[in-house]
Amino acid sequence: MRSSNQAEIRRAFTQQAGGFESERMNFSQKTYLADAVSKIAPWKTDAVLEVAAGTCACGRAIAPYAGSVTCLDMTPAMLAVGRTAAEGEQIGNIHFVLGDAAELPFLDSSFEIVFSRLAFHHFPDIETPFAEMVRVLKPGGKLVLIDMAAAEEPLRETADQIDRRRDPSHVHTLSRAEMLELYRRHGLSVLRCETVRMPMVLQNWLDHTETPEPIQNEIKTRMEEELAGGEKTGFAPYRDGTAIKFDHRWVLIIGRK
Repeated sequence: MRSSNQAEIRRAFTQQAGGFESERMNFSQKTYLADAVSKIAPWKTDAVLEVAAGTCACGRAIAPYAGSVTCLDMTPAMLAVGRTAAEGEQIGNIHFVLGDAAELPFLDSSFEIVFSRLAFHHFPDIETPFAEMVRVLKPGGKLVLIDMAAAEEPLRETADQIDRRRDPSHVHTLSRAEMLELYRRHGLSVLRCETVRMPMVLQNWLDHTETPEPIQNEIKTRMEEELAGGEKTGFAPYRDGTAIKFDHRWVLIIGRK
């Protein structure tokens, strides 16, 4: 990614790589991955590309149903975790590529399916990675974007500030409308657009990024103050027993080139 955030992304995800697929986080749970695969619906002959793949958890879930899967990420430690997992799962049709979402090292019209999951909120420039995904997608192919939806105004920037305190590689969460606008600007027809609520345990969310304890305490205090009737954070926290939780809204969009 041709941006000042590249080093921050590598630093953050090198740190997170070892525990990235913790079952405590919804995006690594097999039921969620199976649901995503069923909606993406690859064919056995499809060449699939996952952009900013991390450990390629979703790509590995797709691999048994596709012809081949290529997982591209800019953090070597994340790819190493994914490669080890794929070997343990005996997945033979998967390839791991070190690369930049803004400069995909593939020819035009190379893949039947191109997707990115929970990555675009790390990109200062969303246009270039999206355009690159469109470029390498074959005519008639499917482009899939999965990411968190922004908090409603006027709390959107407040929520982004908290996210950046937790994880400095976070840049800006897109709204559902902004995601759909990317498809419109690049001439893709939208086949499916849905939003689901994904409950998050606050402590698991903070631990996942190995957020330093003083910052964890700062964020937990803000959530507790909102629960007590204080200033809103944009996360709408709630209590579930002794745990504080909030709901992420995850948007899934499937478009056709």
